Amino acid sequence: MDGFEIVDRRFAPFVLDNAPLEKLGDGFRWLEGPVWFGDMQTLLFNDLPNNRTMQWSARGGASVFRSPSWFANGQTRDREGRLISCSHERRCVIRTEHNGALSVIADRFEGKKLNSPNDVVAKSDGSIWFTDPWYGLQTDYEGGKADPELPCRVYRIDGASGALSIVSDEFQGPNGLCFSPDESLLYIAETGLLFAPDPVQEIRVFQVDSGGTTISHGRRFHKVSPGFADGFRCDEDGNIWSSAADGVHCIAPSGDLMGKVLTPSRVANLTFGGRANSRLFICASQALYAIYLNRRGAR
Repeated sequence: MDGFEIVDRRFAPFVLDNAPLEKLGDGFRWLEGPVWFGDMQTLLFNDLPNNRTMQWSARGGASVFRSPSWFANGQTRDREGRLISCSHERRCVIRTEHNGALSVIADRFEGKKLNSPNDVVAKSDGSIWFTDPWYGLQTDYEGGKADPELPCRVYRIDGASGALSIVSDEFQGPNGLCFSPDESLLYIAETGLLFAPDPVQEIRVFQVDSGGTTISHGRRFHKVSPGFADGFRCDEDGNIWSSAADGVHCIAPSGDLMGKVLTPSRVANLTFGGRANSRLFICASQALYAIYLNRRGAR
């Protein structure tokens, strides 16, 4: 089937032979952080090195939503529908309030500056979980060169108190992350140290402990090839749809590769959206793509 690679027969019903990959826009520098706003039928995404947040809708196409964006990277919506963004330049996590005002909700841990918050997810208890690697500090291309003050970590912002706590400090370069549909599992991408000759690059999975605030029993879940996992999302049955060098890989909850949506260039991140949450929006290097699937993203 054109545009797809079926590795496991379970993947075949997920794809539609009359729903091609569509290019929604191009001419960007490097795309990241897609998040769907169903109430506005709009996708927000970041043209990271160009320091701007973009928006796309079927009616209006692509246009600038915010410039400058503080070199925003990963994004999500919280349980009140507000935009949560990771800023490389300001080394913080930012919330866009309903009135458009910007609030910094995390920028330091124990008095030291965060590194360059990279990707972020919201949990049903109101907490915000994000990764904080060094990537945005290592070049001027996606933020600004600076010396890190903290190790690479995964953090949790408490929804009630705003307190910041360490979720994990066992990553060289924590990147994308997402919860399973029932929030019992947390998947985190390890993309290793930038410029390292042989970086560790894999998706790990952890059990979310009964209190919902910590994780344990981490293990290797899957190694994406070619390339590595950057951003990913779960569908409603717990399959992981991950970025890769040749497109989007669909990985079963068992960790087995089932199939691929092939793209012309490397994928950095993706999200589900559209009328039934069954349209996959794909940030592939300098272009934005979308494809309808016979799958719905986890709500």
